[in-house]
Amino acid sequence: MTIEKCINEYDASEVVFEEGSTGRELFVVLEGKIDIVKNSGADKTVIVTLGKGEFFGEMAVIDGSARSATAVAAVSGTRVMRINHARFVYLVSQQPAFALMIMDALSKRLRASNAITFKGAAP
Repeated sequence: MTIEKCINEYDASEVVFEEGSTGRELFVVLEGKIDIVKNSGADKTVIVTLGKGEFFGEMAVIDGSARSATAVAAVSGTRVMRINHARFVYLVSQQPAFALMIMDALSKRLRASNAITFKGAAP
């Protein structure tokens, strides 16, 4: 598969994937911005906005679970590269720096989530 077939372009407000959907792909932002959005009824909360070089969708590619949030293009001309499960496993096995980058980002995201979830919960 050529690299061009792994790249998609999105207009502003176009959905990359929906919360609750299944998917075994990780995405890397090549251009533009992606909003990671959590839906709660009619309310939408932007958890984070990701830019060039940042990635999203890693939890589903790692454990095969449903998407935990919705990914939406924040601006027109947003381009992302899809990395499927097989390519992800290959990269992790062949490129230790890639694996460490994923682990570092997961750790930071978990810490940020814990800080919000447990804010004020300390005695």
